[in-house]
Amino acid sequence: MRTGEQLTIALPKGRILDESVKLLEQAGIACDQVNENGRKLIFTDQEQSLSFILGKPMDVPTYVEHGAADIGIVGKDVIEEVKGEYYELLDMKMGYCKMVLAREKSNETFDINSVNAVATKYPQITQEYFQEFGRQVKIIKLNGSVELAPLIGLSDTIADLVSTGKTLKENNLEEVSSIMDITTRLIANKGSYQLKQNRIGQLVENLKDLV
Repeated sequence: MRTGEQLTIALPKGRILDESVKLLEQAGIACDQVNENGRKLIFTDQEQSLSFILGKPMDVPTYVEHGAADIGIVGKDVIEEVKGEYYELLDMKMGYCKMVLAREKSNETFDINSVNAVATKYPQITQEYFQEFGRQVKIIKLNGSVELAPLIGLSDTIADLVSTGKTLKENNLEEVSSIMDITTRLIANKGSYQLKQNRIGQLVENLKDLV
């Protein structure tokens, strides 16, 4: 684990990166070096004593838990799917979406007991959701294009993230149940939070004033 005043921040590639960078800059953290378009994944700013790690969202909690990063920014969906030992410091109130259960459009009333197979990128969250109803269903892990699964007979439903619902509509799917609301969170390595409490705490306070 890194010690001293150097602070390493893990940032997620993809849909919430731009919003995360913008909010950090408003909180006094210059992120002008961070660029998702190149091949570079580690950015160092010696003047600010800062380093940034750019990684896949699912990997951010791992970087933070094991001390490769002091703090990280990640969606609540990832936190619930990749459970780990770290502090969840702040709801940054951005990157809003929700995880839903969806199926092909139908005139039949939806019944949770009729679900046999679910395709998803989030098997842990999906399993826990169905356990709340006392159901044990077949969960099929996919890494992309989850909405294809019902259309090709792979599953009867999907559990996936939705922001506008456009993708569901374009693939003749409909939401039948809401699983969880999702926003972006700030997490911290437990050791780093103790050793660098002043610096991390100040960042949290600055962010609180913005969200």
